[in-house]
Amino acid sequence: MIIGKYNKSVILTYAGVVMAAAGIFLALDGLYIRYAVMLLIIAGICDLFDGKIARAVKRTEEEKSFGVQIDSLADMVDFVAFPVILLYCLTGDNKWYHYLIYIVYILGAVIRLGYFNITAEGRQTEEPVSHYSGLPVTYAAMIFPLTWLVSQLIPARVLPANPDVFGQIVYPAVMLLTAAAFILNIKIAKPRGAAYIFLLLLAAGVITYIVFWA
Repeated sequence: MIIGKYNKSVILTYAGVVMAAAGIFLALDGLYIRYAVMLLIIAGICDLFDGKIARAVKRTEEEKSFGVQIDSLADMVDFVAFPVILLYCLTGDNKWYHYLIYIVYILGAVIRLGYFNITAEGRQTEEPVSHYSGLPVTYAAMIFPLTWLVSQLIPARVLPANPDVFGQIVYPAVMLLTAAAFILNIKIAKPRGAAYIFLLLLAAGVITYIVFWA
């Protein structure tokens, strides 16, 4: 007998962790950064729908509590550790302030996920929320791939030393702003309806670029 839950309410959560782990290995290899970016997007897609699937499945109270905890722990791998390692590899020549920003990002994400856990457990309802307080860490699956995509599409003649500018300035700035957004008490509308279709099309577009043109 093994511990844990393995029903379909958590299968996408586990799949996202697998994508993130594979992406970390690809990023550290150094030759497959673009595929690591793609796996970050796919991990985000898994997270986009795991809640909907979980709510559609009949669960015990223990399974609901397990779902809250495993989702938060998976987010630490998928959208905290993975993006930090990815940007560490993309930046190349890391400076002291890069390390400081990585630490700030991790700390902001940990605080946010801890806050999410206590508020999620305090809600005794299966109804999804309409707004988030602060930026969910899962948005890293959209923010960093889009930043990478911009770095690929801007011609060198427009932005000289393109990789250096992004590595030394743009990536760290985006990560710092994202970390701040995690803990700012601002209302972020939760995607629903057409927003899901838009996000899927956006993800498909970036993945298509990575596979065929990057």
